[in-house]
Amino acid sequence: MADVYSTIADADHEVQERLAAVLERRAGDPQQQGMLNAYLADIAFPPDADVLDAGCGTGAVSRVLAGYPGVGQVVGIDPSPVFLAAARKLSAGSANLTFTEGDCRALPYGEASFDAVIFHTTLSHVPGGEAALDEAFRVLRPNGLLAVFDGNYTTTTLATGSFDPLQACADAAMEALVHDRWLVPNLPALVAKAGFTILKQRSLGIVETTAPDYMLTIADRGADVLAATGRITAGLAEALKDEARQRVVEGRFFGSIAYASLVAKKQPLIR
Repeated sequence: MADVYSTIADADHEVQERLAAVLERRAGDPQQQGMLNAYLADIAFPPDADVLDAGCGTGAVSRVLAGYPGVGQVVGIDPSPVFLAAARKLSAGSANLTFTEGDCRALPYGEASFDAVIFHTTLSHVPGGEAALDEAFRVLRPNGLLAVFDGNYTTTTLATGSFDPLQACADAAMEALVHDRWLVPNLPALVAKAGFTILKQRSLGIVETTAPDYMLTIADRGADVLAATGRITAGLAEALKDEARQRVVEGRFFGSIAYASLVAKKQPLIR
């Protein structure tokens, strides 16, 4: 089953609405906020920086950037009109924040338009992500900054031991939600190939046990995918969801994903 985010504009309106709610719920998670703050602190924004949030979704990161020290104007771009409608509604009143519908692999901006480009959990969902990095390089000014934050989704786990049935849910969810689960291990090479000089890298992650809001959605999504693809029955899918919730009640639930961030610079040409 293909990553729904990779063709999000073609998804049913109801699916986009549901995923928009998931994006906002995830953005409100303290662990997610902590990781965002950690890597934003690595970015030395120039005064009054023009910042592009590529693959902005519902604009959660864009809203943070709009109030961040050193940031002037923020532009968020995303292919989903449903996500963008939510982004505009949630950012009403922010004078320095605008949103545009478009593809980060073919940005509708001229060369040297921005001081920084941010990809926050975007590139893992983009087929041909190299083109997105090339576009970021093109629209950045000399000494412009690139920041990429994404999940190392090969590490996604719901297992507490060998042959844990919930791990099948985690694997199926990643199959349906992530185009490139191996993005993070390959990211330094991809960024260097696009012409950037890497300045800073971080290893980050989330763990959910007693209140597994996001990771419980992973269990549910994976169970649904397994049933929808005929690998298990609908009854077994419901049993797996029940198992995840029973583990929460009994204090046995565990869910984790490793993340990574990278900050790089577009070095000016030496003539």
